[in-house]
Amino acid sequence: MNEILVLEDLHKIYGEGTPNEVHALRGVNLKIKYGEMVAIMGPSGCGKTTMLNICGGLDSPTSGTVKINGIDISSFSDEKMTSFRRDNIGYVFQLFNLFDYMNALENVMIPLLAQGMNYPEATRKATMILREVGLGDRIYHTPPELSGGQQQRVAIARSLITSPVIILGDEPTGDLDSVTSKDLMEMFQRINVENQQTLILVTHSEWIGKQCNRIIRLRDGKVVEDEYQ
Repeated sequence: MNEILVLEDLHKIYGEGTPNEVHALRGVNLKIKYGEMVAIMGPSGCGKTTMLNICGGLDSPTSGTVKINGIDISSFSDEKMTSFRRDNIGYVFQLFNLFDYMNALENVMIPLLAQGMNYPEATRKATMILREVGLGDRIYHTPPELSGGQQQRVAIARSLITSPVIILGDEPTGDLDSVTSKDLMEMFQRINVENQQTLILVTHSEWIGKQCNRIIRLRDGKVVEDEYQ
């Protein structure tokens, strides 16, 4: 088995059975291999974020299956999904999702403490990974004291701290300037190559898409193009 993510006949209907029902995904079939760096692209409303959220266990499909590392997560309970996501999936959002009252170190430590790691070891690991993403001199700064690019680096460090098998990004450079976006994409590429971690990034940017080794395009809830670069 060399696929890390397999989607089979994936459908998602919001408001099913109501006059306002929305068929966000319409039978998506997709296989992504270990170590790929994939861009998910398409117009607004095509189902990109819905698909990513289902892959990350933040939403559940109406029908179809989602397999990560050969494990079918489609019908996991909320409790089981929370545990699986914590240990296997890293998520990077456009809006960072950091706690303003915690410093960078504390934000990055959260997943490790949730796994039951002791505080000194979590501190050591979080400090090390913040240094790796270029924030060794900012570990005690809170998010309001950091630039947007620095905040996203904290969010990336937090997504990496548990060594997840797959990292999902929802417009991770969407609110950042072009120079900062370039720096972060270089970091994603380094993570992909050096750690052999699979990255799946939802983006509207053709430039970001070209930095990945595969582009999957959606339209009206269906995969309409799948190309390697």
